[in-house]
Amino acid sequence: MKRIETKEDYVKSLKDQKVKIYYNGQPVDDRSTHPGFVPHLNSAAKTYELALMPEYEDLMTAKSHLTGKKISRFTHIHQSVDDLIKKVQMLRLISHETASCYQRCVGFDALNALYMTTYEIDEKHGTSYFKRFEEYLKKIQAENFMLVGGMTDPKGDRSKRPSEQADPDLFTRVVEKRKDGVVISGAKAHQTGAVNSHEIMILPTQAMGPGDEAYAIVAAIPLDAPGITLIFGRQTNEERKVEASIDAGNVDFGMVGGEALVVFEDVFVPWERVFMCGEADFCGTLVERFATLHRQNYGGCKGGIADIIVGASALAAQYQGTLNASHVKDKLVEMTHLAETVYSGSVACSAMGSKTKSGAYYPDPLLANCTKHNITRHIYEISRLAHDVAGGILATLPFAKDLQSSEIGKYVEKYMKGVAGVSTETRMKILRLLENMTGGTALVESMHGAGSPQSQRVMYQRLGKLPEKMKMAKKLAKIAE
Repeated sequence: MKRIETKEDYVKSLKDQKVKIYYNGQPVDDRSTHPGFVPHLNSAAKTYELALMPEYEDLMTAKSHLTGKKISRFTHIHQSVDDLIKKVQMLRLISHETASCYQRCVGFDALNALYMTTYEIDEKHGTSYFKRFEEYLKKIQAENFMLVGGMTDPKGDRSKRPSEQADPDLFTRVVEKRKDGVVISGAKAHQTGAVNSHEIMILPTQAMGPGDEAYAIVAAIPLDAPGITLIFGRQTNEERKVEASIDAGNVDFGMVGGEALVVFEDVFVPWERVFMCGEADFCGTLVERFATLHRQNYGGCKGGIADIIVGASALAAQYQGTLNASHVKDKLVEMTHLAETVYSGSVACSAMGSKTKSGAYYPDPLLANCTKHNITRHIYEISRLAHDVAGGILATLPFAKDLQSSEIGKYVEKYMKGVAGVSTETRMKILRLLENMTGGTALVESMHGAGSPQSQRVMYQRLGKLPEKMKMAKKLAKIAE
């Protein structure tokens, strides 16, 4: 693939790669122009555009430790604590530009988790995954294509292990090993940015045990490979993207990340693209590392989105004449506090990061889990306060076409108006943006993206060092062991 540098390069690459995609039951001929995908495409394209701006070069790009060349930070392996912090700063910056998900983080985190883990698999099992993975890494750094991380399996009956499922395809698995590669079947669900990515990196979704070896598979697969079908996931107010009116709220960049169900039906993968195959003892390590790296992100990206919610809430209050009310000021202060709290968590887990055996740097896992757990609470509270500030009109605003109507537009213009000097249309635009950012799909993603709250609480039990804390308390209370 030709190196992608500009938005135009990115759009053309999507047009040129023919991927089998369905939207609302219908096949999509050209994913680069489909109105249901364009906002998500625009959001991802912003990562390429910002990387070309000199003022953002330090955050958006890095120097490859493999080739010495300047590369997108989204294809970089963290070489220091400074790299970990710059990652978080970069994510907040892009959120300020898009107020949406820009979809490259999952692939980014998969690359870093694999770099660390393949090194240790080789160390224990004498395999050659690490060198193989380095060659793939050079390819993605050189071509700068978009990689979707394929972590989540449908899972079926969650009380059963992968090998115990009635339908073995409910976890992605190897169905055949050949001399030249493997054949896989199954599916990956909720795949952020899949419809406008070039390749998918499939990873095991959980720790595996004896008998689950067929499910211990990591592989990079072009999304146009024979046997792959993408089914786009419907989002809250999905049809508003197609209308492309102010009712969409965030017209250019849409909602969340354009998730899809990715189905694999006997898909062949050559060995040079396989980075784990049967090493079930390392699945838990890989999943934990990926989760930590991904949870590190959330104070950056969601902190940046929270900044936009605060600004939009203040504008909504200004347009209706309540901005100077003391209770509104207090709510905006609280929203700001919560936004900076989640951001500080991402910075903290990055600053406390450490070097792994592979040489790559890794965030503090306990603090990263704490960051994501705060997101599952604080974004809801920020959204609740935004609803409080904006008022009930957020849920009952007339259609944009009502405002544009030759018959009833005058009524909407008259009765939906706020303060003098601000048009009704302007007020409606900011209210729709708030509605878009604080309801439905966006909140669900904040809750379950990078792992549901219970998964973080499990990590607290593992990483919280309770016996050590009990020992410290005994010492101070002068209780003998």
